[in-house]
Amino acid sequence: MRFSIVLPATILLAACSSIGPGTVPRDRADYSSAIGDSWKQQTLLNIVRLRYADFPIFMEISQVIAGYQFQTAVGAGASVQNYISSSVGVVPPAVAGSVTAGATYIDRPTVIYAPLTGTDFIKKLMAPIPPAAVLFLLQSGYSANLVMPLAVDSVNGIANESRRAQMRRPADPQFVRLTQLLYELQIANALQIRIERSKDQETSVMGFPALSPAPELAGKVAEVRRILRLSPHTAGYSVHYGGYTGKGDGIALQTRSMLQIMLELGVMAQVPDADVAGGRATPGATAVRPGDADRAAALEIHSGPSAPADAHVAVSYKGRWFWVADNDVHSKGVFGAIMLLFSISDVGVRTAPPVVTVPAN
Repeated sequence: MRFSIVLPATILLAACSSIGPGTVPRDRADYSSAIGDSWKQQTLLNIVRLRYADFPIFMEISQVIAGYQFQTAVGAGASVQNYISSSVGVVPPAVAGSVTAGATYIDRPTVIYAPLTGTDFIKKLMAPIPPAAVLFLLQSGYSANLVMPLAVDSVNGIANESRRAQMRRPADPQFVRLTQLLYELQIANALQIRIERSKDQETSVMGFPALSPAPELAGKVAEVRRILRLSPHTAGYSVHYGGYTGKGDGIALQTRSMLQIMLELGVMAQVPDADVAGGRATPGATAVRPGDADRAAALEIHSGPSAPADAHVAVSYKGRWFWVADNDVHSKGVFGAIMLLFSISDVGVRTAPPVVTVPAN
């Protein structure tokens, strides 16, 4: 006679361990770096596209959802068998057992892309930068030698230079002098910018110290007023978009659009002569003249058949690589100003992002 006893002792433990808090410091830095790099690449790519008479395309990352799950499972089983026989006698019990364990880690990020297209976006891309955005750059510490040649087309009728093909013109010498004077006043903390708010509107105002400045600064302020044909008895001058009206109480800025800025910078890219001769790319700008490097919004865009070893930003287009060198701090500053102008100029009308349902387990 055989008699057996089976004692099931299976234990299954399944639990989700919270790993969210530990991922925040790492993910925030990693996603921020990745999005920043892709944004720089997209901007440089569109500058190069325009040089090749291609249409700029912008793709925005509207949402990033990081989802993590960590599951563990443990199982155990045991059985005991005893055989009793009249001929054999008593056999010691036989014991058998098993233990299993497992873990599953799931990383399921969701990235939502939204193309910036449509009439509203094109209008924004082609619309002039608000004069307040230009003043904010000056106020935040960006040099007038960078901001004025980059973002301003003319001020009180005094024209900046243009380097685009079929649109080339030299800068008015007074524009060059004005830019340098504003830079020197910036250094001396003698350039005042403020926003005046009323019930119906906001007005950007540029002015100079009310107290009597040092004779050297007073001479520079007087020269700025003379160049812009401003009244010497006015403490602050309203800054608005438009052409010169002949009045001495305001500053009329004709700012560039982001499309204009990208076109102006695109002509500085190093493009193969064969592409220009073959009609695939527009002609480039002439080299910056000696002594003008400090005032020119020059962006050195290099190119080559292979990816650079060390670059601030690099993209591939039509089988060729274009990049801004990491050791070119001037070009990196210009490129950073472009990125900032994109942000504060509100370029890119966005539709409501899609609703994403995140499963909760």
